[in-house]
Amino acid sequence: MEVTIEQLAERLGAELVGRDGDGDKLITAVCPIDAAGETDVTFITDDKHKAALDQSRAGAVLVSAPLDSLSKPQLIVQNVNAALIEALNLFAPKLKPPIEGIDPTAKLGDHITIDDGVSIGAGVVIDDGVHIGSHSLIGSGCKIGENSNIGSHCRLDNNVVIYHNCCLGNHVIIQANATIGSTGFGYSFIDGAHRLIPHNGGVIIEDCVEIGANTCVDRAKFGNTIIGAGTKIDNLVQIAHNVIIGKCCLIAALVGVSGSCKLGDGVVLAGQVGLADNISIGDGAMVGAQSGVMRNIPSGETMLWTPAIKRDEALRTMGLLFRLPKIVEKLRQLGKRIEKLEAAEDDKK
Repeated sequence: MEVTIEQLAERLGAELVGRDGDGDKLITAVCPIDAAGETDVTFITDDKHKAALDQSRAGAVLVSAPLDSLSKPQLIVQNVNAALIEALNLFAPKLKPPIEGIDPTAKLGDHITIDDGVSIGAGVVIDDGVHIGSHSLIGSGCKIGENSNIGSHCRLDNNVVIYHNCCLGNHVIIQANATIGSTGFGYSFIDGAHRLIPHNGGVIIEDCVEIGANTCVDRAKFGNTIIGAGTKIDNLVQIAHNVIIGKCCLIAALVGVSGSCKLGDGVVLAGQVGLADNISIGDGAMVGAQSGVMRNIPSGETMLWTPAIKRDEALRTMGLLFRLPKIVEKLRQLGKRIEKLEAAEDDKK
């Protein structure tokens, strides 16, 4: 794919600032500042990267305001991130589109409803009573259990497993090898052995949710595990039984959410965060990477560390922790001085 800078500006709704003739130059890709070449468009989202533009070979740059000192063609947009998404979509690899219909190697059960425009890939297994909404894509090797419902315009990448009695809304994306509706990790120690507690509930995934590769969402013991509309979950995340996640949350890789936790709307969990069971996190709260959450978090709080504490307190504590070697050394010196003073007093007696 290649377009002129002028065509790119028109596509992005951008104002083109540059010299005469710049608009005819070709752009073939989007690249970061340090890797961009003469046929690439790059971008800056904050002032700290402005200096690097002088050394960049990029053919054009996306900016939110004109840079007087820059001689490169500039595409002035209201929102650089939004324009960047549009540009990346424009230059995305053109892959072979899925073929509408059912691959002959797929195995379908009874009483299945498949709406218009659905694509079902090779080796897919769909059990009895499943419904698949219009224009959804079921990738090769997927397995959909009994009485589950897949909404319209969903995409299940290769080898996704949807267990029985699960419900996916519309425009849901689940990446390869994720598992939805597996039995939760719930046991009771009875007569000298761990006995599995039955998990008879389901999973509800609301509209426009995206779930990363190799992520697992466990079914509920009773009721449903719920993922709210617009929530985005990264790869390698564990969502346990009876968890309720609000709308438009962001959950990064390697997060573990224990059973019966409740997350409000707009919650952000950074990488490797762990939640104890039955934790409630209020709307808009944020938890920093590798934090361990052991108690409820109010709305709007930012928490760090293990156990997770308020951000300002955590930063003060970490500052003191890094000073410990110097503090210990000073204490040793003070201890030696005290010993000398005490020895001198003893000699006077």
